[in-house]
Parts: sequence; C-alpha cells; structure tokens
Amino acid sequence: MNRLIATFAAFIVAAPLLSSAALAAPKCADLGLAGLLAKCNREDLPPITLSSGKPLAEAPLKLSSGVYYEIEIVSDGSAELALAGPEFFRAIWIDEIVVNDLEIRPLGIDSFEFDDEGVMEVSFLAIKPGRYELKIPGSRGETQRVEITIE
Repeated sequence: MNRLIATFAAFIVAAPLLSSAALAAPKCADLGLAGLLAKCNREDLPPITLSSGKPLAEAPLKLSSGVYYEIEIVSDGSAELALAGPEFFRAIWIDEIVVNDLEIRPLGIDSFEFDDEGVMEVSFLAIKPGRYELKIPGSRGETQRVEITIE
C-alpha cells in the first residue's frame, strides 16, 4: 500500500512537468517583468485580406497557447465585408486593436466590418487550445474562411 501511495505522489509531483508546454523549448530564457507580453514571446502572423472574390488567407494559421501574436487585417474596399469568429475571439485575450492610429483595448468582440478600404492590427495572446475559424458571415466557400488551430 505504501508503495502505491509513493507512486501516486511521484506522479502528482511530476505530472505538471510533463505537460506539452513544459516540454516545448521556451522562446525566452527569462520572460522578465513583462511576462507573456515580453518582446521575445511575440510573433507576427501573415495578414488576412478582405477582398471581393479573393481568399482571406493563403493557408490555415497554427498558433501556440501562451504566445503573443500580431496580425493585420486588410480590406481593399472592393466590397463591404465583415469577419466573424466569436469562438476564436473567446479563445484569445485581445490586448489591443489599432485602426487609423487609434488604439482600442476591448473586453471582447464577436465580429467587425469594413465599409471601405483600411487596415486593422489586432494584438492578442492565444489562450485556449482548439480549432476555430474566422469567416465572412453568410459565405460558404472554403476561401472565405481562415482555419485557426491553437495548440
């Protein structure tokens, strides 16, 4: 019985060390006072383009939980287009959205829409692992959505 308890206790102590996050090599040796928002923990993503009849992105996005990302969403003004993804937006923490040098720090969003051409930068921390999508509401085409995986 004591051996079983000792084995269980060793498992409880070691289990957190065996998580995938712990096994992955850290990008930063020391995140310092900035924590997860440190520069060494930031990554730029390829832009998403809103344009009538054109694909939103060239490939699906693969993100890592705990990494801070920045992405540009660009509209060419060819049509009034929205981008929706409430499940994705609930799986991330949005630090800020920048539109025309105006910095917005929202509590959350479900979607947004471009009435004209423009650029929006979204800075966020990926949190909840899973498969998500951003898509143009009402569209059915595969090119009118971006598949996003947070690992």
